[in-house]
Amino acid sequence: MTNFDRRLAERRAELERLYGQLYDDDDHLDALLAAMSDAYDARPLALKRLDTARERDPDWYRRGKMLGMTMYTDLFAGDLRGLEKRLDYLAEQGITYLHLMPLLKMPHPDNDGGYAVEDFSQVDPSLGTNEDLARLAAAMRKRGMSLCLDFVMNHTADSHEWARRARAGERAYIDRYICFDTPDIPREMEKTIPDVFPATAPGSFLYVPEMDKYVCSSFHPYQWDLNYKNPAVFNDMASAMLALANLGVDALRVDATPYLWKELGTTCRNLPQVHAIMRMVRLITECVCPGVILKGEVVMPPRELAAYFGTADRPECHILYNSSCMCTQWSALASGDIRQLKHQLDELHSLPRHCAFVNYLRCHDDIGWGLDEAYGYSIGQDALAHKKYLYEFYEGSFPGSWARGERYNYDPATEDARTCGTAASLCGIEKGMDEDDPAQVELGVQRDLMMHAAMMAMAGFPMLSSGDEIGQLNDYGYRDDPARREDSRNVHRSAFDWANAAKRTEPGTVQQRIWDGLRALERIRAQEPCFGPEAWVTTWDTHNDHVLALIHVTGGEPLVGLFNFTGERQQVWLDAMEGQFTDLLSGRTGPVSGQLLEPYEYAYWKKDE
Repeated sequence: MTNFDRRLAERRAELERLYGQLYDDDDHLDALLAAMSDAYDARPLALKRLDTARERDPDWYRRGKMLGMTMYTDLFAGDLRGLEKRLDYLAEQGITYLHLMPLLKMPHPDNDGGYAVEDFSQVDPSLGTNEDLARLAAAMRKRGMSLCLDFVMNHTADSHEWARRARAGERAYIDRYICFDTPDIPREMEKTIPDVFPATAPGSFLYVPEMDKYVCSSFHPYQWDLNYKNPAVFNDMASAMLALANLGVDALRVDATPYLWKELGTTCRNLPQVHAIMRMVRLITECVCPGVILKGEVVMPPRELAAYFGTADRPECHILYNSSCMCTQWSALASGDIRQLKHQLDELHSLPRHCAFVNYLRCHDDIGWGLDEAYGYSIGQDALAHKKYLYEFYEGSFPGSWARGERYNYDPATEDARTCGTAASLCGIEKGMDEDDPAQVELGVQRDLMMHAAMMAMAGFPMLSSGDEIGQLNDYGYRDDPARREDSRNVHRSAFDWANAAKRTEPGTVQQRIWDGLRALERIRAQEPCFGPEAWVTTWDTHNDHVLALIHVTGGEPLVGLFNFTGERQQVWLDAMEGQFTDLLSGRTGPVSGQLLEPYEYAYWKKDE
C-alpha cells in the first residue's frame, strides 16, 4: 500500500459524500480519483519525502522562525531565473516563506495584476517556464524556504481556452461558466450581489454577443466566473492545483475564496457549498501532497473567518490573512487609539487553536477600511466620518497628516474609499525626506518599526511586503503610464530599488535602520518559544487607550509586547503583571507595569527566570 492509498483510505468516505452532495455523478468522481492517483505517481521523490516529514510535523508553518515576504517576480528580479539569483538577499533577511504574485499565463495588458489567468498549466512566458519555476522551488527548499503561489479558483480570463471555445458555441464549455440566455435572472441576482468595483466595473453580469448570453463576471469584464455546479470544472481545477504542487509549490493562496458558489436570492458570498468545495480541496491535497498548505483569501470580519478554517476534525484552509488587524493597525496609528485593534485581536484570540493567521502591514492590494462599525459606535466613533478621516489622513490631505498615499476605489454615492501606499510612505518617511527634515524622517522610521513590531507580536506568522524591509517609498511614475494610471494601487507596485537595498549596510541610512530594526525583531521571533504554535496569546489592559499590550505565554512565563501608537510619551499599568522583566530589544530590566514609553516606542519584555 502506497502512502497515497493509505491517505485516501482514511478520507475516501468523506470525499465521496461531499462530492455526491454537490454533483451526484459517479463517473466524474471516478475521474477525480484517477487524476489524484496520477498526480501522486507523478510527484517527485523529493516532494514525497517532504510530505512525509511535514505529516510528522503538521505545525511546521506555525513555528516562530516562519517569516514571509510577498512580491512580484518581475518587479523584484525581472523573471524567475533572476529571482533565483537573488535568493541570497532573501536568506540574509531570514525569509522562510516567499509568496510570488500571480505568474501563470495571463493576457496582456488587461490581467488584473495576473488574477486573470489564461492558462493554469504554465508560467507566463514573460516570467519564465515551468522548468524555471520548479528549479526555483528546489533552490528555495535547499535554503529552508517555502514557495507560495496564487491559485485563482473563481474565474478565468476571457481569453482562456474554455472561454474561447464557449464563444465558439461549444456547449461543454459554455457550461463551464455561469451563463443565461436572457437578462432576467442576472438582473435579479444583481439585486442581492454586492459590487466588487462599483465605480469601475459595476454589476456582476455582462452580455457576450458572440454567445448571445449573459455571463457572470464578479470582478472585471475580462474575468469570467466559473460554474462550480459543473463537476468538470471542479475536477479540472483540482488537477491544475495538483500540477502546481508537483512543481514544488508549498502553499496555494486560494483567491476570492468566498465567491466560489452562486445562488439566486443570495449575496453569492460565503455559501455552504463554498465550504464543501474547500473541504474537498483539503482532502485532495492531504491525499496527494500533504506537505502543501492552503491559504484562503477571505477578507471578512473575524467572526466570519472561522468557518473557512473548518473544524479541528474537518479542517478547510490551513491559514488565512489577518486583514482585519491590518486595517485596524493603520486606524490606530492615525487616531492614536488602540481600542478597535484590541477588540479585533480579542475576537481572533477567541477562535479555536487550529485557526492560524498570516499577519501583515502591507500587501499588493489596498487597505480597505473594514472596521467593526458596531464596536466603533460603542466607543463614540461615527463609522463614515472615521473612514473618511482615515483615507484623507493617509493620502495626506487631512490637516496635520504626515502620511503620503493614494485614494483607491472611491464611491461618491457612499463616500467609501480605500488607501494605497508603501509602509514607509504611509508612516511619514516620504514627507520627511521631501521636506529635508531629519526629525520627521526619524519619527517615520520609528512609526514604521513600531507597526512591524506590533504585527510580528500577533498570533500567527508575519509577512513583509517586498521593499518595506528597506523603507521603499511610493512611486508616482505609474501616473504617466496609460496602461497603469487608472489603478492607484500601482503607487506601491513599483520596481525594487536595488541601489537603496545596498544602503542597508551603511550606518545611519533609513535603509540600515529599518533593515536592522526588523532583523532584531525577526531573530527574537525565531529564538523565543513563546512565538510558536503552543503559546497562549492575548491582549492585556494597559489602562491607556494609546498603548497596546500583547502577551505570549508558554511554559508558564510571559513575554509582554508593548506598543505606543502615539507621538507622545505614555505610561502603562498592567494589573497582576509582577516580577522583574528584561526588554529583549534594549536589554533594560525592571518591572513592566508602570513603564514609560517614548513616542512610538515598542518593547518585548520577557519575565526573568
